[in-house]
Amino acid sequence: MSRKPIISPSQSYAGLTCISFTQDEIYKSARTNGSGNRHARVEDEPSTDDNPEANPTTPPQGDEEEGDYGPDMPPDDDEEGGRFFGGGVTEQEAQVLDYLDDTVADLAPEKMDVAWLRRTALGFEKKISRNAEQRAKFEHDPSKFIASEAELDTEIKSLSILSEHPELYPEFARLGCVGSLVGLLAHENTDIAIDAVEIIGELTGEDVAADDTQYDALVEALLEADLLSLLVSNLERLDETQETDRDGVYHALGVVENLCGRTVTAERVVEEEGLLKWLLRRIQTKEERGSVSQNKQYAAEILAILVQNSAKNRRKLASLDATDIMLQLVAPYRKRNPEKGGEEEEYVENLFEALTCMVDEPEGKSKFVEAEGVELCLIMLKEGKLSKDASLRLLDHASGGTSGAEVCQKIVEAGGLKNVFTLFMKKSTDHRAAEHLIGIFASMLRLLPADSAERIRLLAKFVEKDYEKTEKLVKLRQQCAARVSAVDEAIRAEQTSLSAEEREDMADEWFSRRLDAGLFSLQTLDVVLAWLVAEDGGARKTIQKLLADRDESLHVIKETIQEQIEGIDTEDEGGKDTREMLSTLVKFLQ
Repeated sequence: MSRKPIISPSQSYAGLTCISFTQDEIYKSARTNGSGNRHARVEDEPSTDDNPEANPTTPPQGDEEEGDYGPDMPPDDDEEGGRFFGGGVTEQEAQVLDYLDDTVADLAPEKMDVAWLRRTALGFEKKISRNAEQRAKFEHDPSKFIASEAELDTEIKSLSILSEHPELYPEFARLGCVGSLVGLLAHENTDIAIDAVEIIGELTGEDVAADDTQYDALVEALLEADLLSLLVSNLERLDETQETDRDGVYHALGVVENLCGRTVTAERVVEEEGLLKWLLRRIQTKEERGSVSQNKQYAAEILAILVQNSAKNRRKLASLDATDIMLQLVAPYRKRNPEKGGEEEEYVENLFEALTCMVDEPEGKSKFVEAEGVELCLIMLKEGKLSKDASLRLLDHASGGTSGAEVCQKIVEAGGLKNVFTLFMKKSTDHRAAEHLIGIFASMLRLLPADSAERIRLLAKFVEKDYEKTEKLVKLRQQCAARVSAVDEAIRAEQTSLSAEEREDMADEWFSRRLDAGLFSLQTLDVVLAWLVAEDGGARKTIQKLLADRDESLHVIKETIQEQIEGIDTEDEGGKDTREMLSTLVKFLQ
């Protein structure tokens, strides 16, 4: 309200308390008799009834007129029904009390409902319109429209509270406010555009407790308002040498990351080719002293997120030669490590992550071979530091699937057998690296053509030095089997006390525990061993002998492969091929 307090609230309360207490007590002390007086009395004080002069407050006896002999009661002129016994409050004090009542009412929290949203939306639209009118009217005199710009800035930021009330998202979209907010990304003042981007980031953030319907209503409205195209326009015009613009780029990337949280939305993001091209340019930007800034790292992270859960996105990026670009960017790290714990380390990790996802697709594998990715990975296996593990994982994915034959052949042609088997035989090789190496062996045994020179060279590696590589495979198999067996035993113990329905509910958790114990590694090892049994008589005898040392036979390998067959989805074309291949291998394990 416009009225100003005459005195401060603390002064008001202090003064009023003193005044009310004084008048109240004076009045009561004068009107109450001894039995009703709440003040202390001295009971043994001598009576003064016989001496009227000694008690001036005692009324005269006899025919004297009866009257009141204390202060008069204040007039009952208070409009509110006698507050403070109907008086004792000056006009100034009354104004103070009214002010406090109004202030308390103003401070009461406003209800965030549809009615509030409509009022807010109306105010928001008015601020946008006023600013547009002022800019058009005083185009050549910014001082005349700067006030409206400040008001609009405040109004944009006030929309932040909506993130705490996602139930209002559908109505917010229906009112057209989402379109108006997105439209501000085209504002001439980049500060206004950045504010709008930041608010959109808050509304779409992962910490917003919106259900699917609420979130989808907002995101759909954002995309329909051409959000992605306007984000690209802002990314193009912002100057990252300026701190404010640098923050604006970061917020824009944050919005893209939020939209990538769901596969369907992430695929719509990739349809904006301009965004992908900007991201690819940004990760190549050379920065001061060869450092990696937060935004450069963030751009690489966005690319990695885009390709993680979508084959469509992986194929799209591969078509833009992203594989070649990223291989060139990781190449300098074949002999040196990025700075530990900094933006550079995350940047390199995200580049490898994106590459690893892209080579899962046939298009990505072709681009990988074409860009000499196999040769680079083999160099990193030999000379790399941090890049060694990442390049090994990349080779594993590139050679896998039903379309990795070209990669497998290139590994042999480039002299890679020596690299991978040398690493395999090292005592210092950890279980994760061993898992990727075994994956590469399994892919090569499956995909290299029968009787080809590449396949013969591969089998020779398992035979040489009295089957030492084959022997290590069996030892690794026994270690994995022991871990998985311990978990299986624990699961069986749990199953005895559960109903059929409870067992069904626990199935996914139990499977996850078995994977953590090394089930996937065990299955891959047994596929490799089955191939060796089928391909080479000497390898078969060696494997049987090593298994017999622990009272086992080829039957344990057969059981593992049979379990894999039962879990394959035959609806998928690749699944059908895998099932057929495993079923053939089982026949050699009789």
